[in-house]
Amino acid sequence: MLDKPTHQDRLKGILRSETQPATPTTKVADSEGVKPTHQDRLKGILSSDTPPATPPKKDADAESGEASCAAFGYLRGVRERADAIEFRLRDGNSIWFPYGWLGTWKYNPSDGLLLKFSGDLVYLVLIRGSNLDRPLTDSTINMTSAGLQRHRVLWVREMTEEEIRQVGETGPTVDSIEVAEFESHADLREWLGKNAASFLA
Repeated sequence: MLDKPTHQDRLKGILRSETQPATPTTKVADSEGVKPTHQDRLKGILSSDTPPATPPKKDADAESGEASCAAFGYLRGVRERADAIEFRLRDGNSIWFPYGWLGTWKYNPSDGLLLKFSGDLVYLVLIRGSNLDRPLTDSTINMTSAGLQRHRVLWVREMTEEEIRQVGETGPTVDSIEVAEFESHADLREWLGKNAASFLA
């Protein structure tokens, strides 16, 4: 019974053949002429100075990256998720909250969108506007279910009156963003009673 060569024996044979002069390889003829063997093609690839061809690049922007409308910015990729959300106020100030702090949130077309963030304190963000749940015309994303719920919204901004007029009823608009922090549940309920009573129910 013959012993099979081990991996090391095969490797030694390959190394030995590199130090010895090359022997002519057998060419297989077909109807079009002579074809190189698999070993010839492999040697050609390994000794070639040209880099291997790169596969054609997909249009990354079509599937990933960022996009925006006048009211909010979002991640285009369906599986992409943001780490935090920024609220851009009309006076130029911004505040960020990590999505990990986002707890319950409620949408009421009459009072807007109420987000609750729980960290060192409890924060409420009240976004007032119109069509906040309407999908954008060139996309299936909206601010609520496809945006915030999937952590794809990067920022929300207060719009100017002129911007709100330009968008009109064709898309979402943000009239105001109010951010408040609370140390007690009683303070939170009092603030809601004054600013957005419909969310107390």
